[in-house]
Amino acid sequence: MHSSKAEPPHRPVAHILVIEDNAADVQLLRLAIEEHQYPFRLTVLKDGAEALAFVARQRQQSTREPEPCVIVLDLHLPKHDGLAVLAEIRRTPALMHIHVVVLTSSVMPFEIRKAQELGIAWYREKPADFSDLCAIAGRILDFCNQSAVDAA
Repeated sequence: MHSSKAEPPHRPVAHILVIEDNAADVQLLRLAIEEHQYPFRLTVLKDGAEALAFVARQRQQSTREPEPCVIVLDLHLPKHDGLAVLAEIRRTPALMHIHVVVLTSSVMPFEIRKAQELGIAWYREKPADFSDLCAIAGRILDFCNQSAVDAA
């Protein structure tokens, strides 16, 4: 008689788009997501120009890239700010339904209000503590799970 382990539930790979110019912040977020032992793929855009180019490609059926389940957006980006990127995401039919999580160092009331008006899923200040970042990563994965349920 042999024992067999139960198969773990199949979890789709979470495709997370991160728009962030700070490589150290990207690496910390990657490590925080890895803590959840959930399959994921991170696509990183390093500035507002790269983000706007991605949005433009998503508007064209022929060049559309794989759809992320969530977009993690910093507001203070070189070349174009995050609020401008967010506005374009929300004007793009192929992206307007995607959860956007603002993860930024800014706690300016105007930016928070504007981001909320543009339809973000969640606004969080970048935490100083890794365990807090792990909790944020868990919430990001929750948004990906919700997207998978919505698509089914």
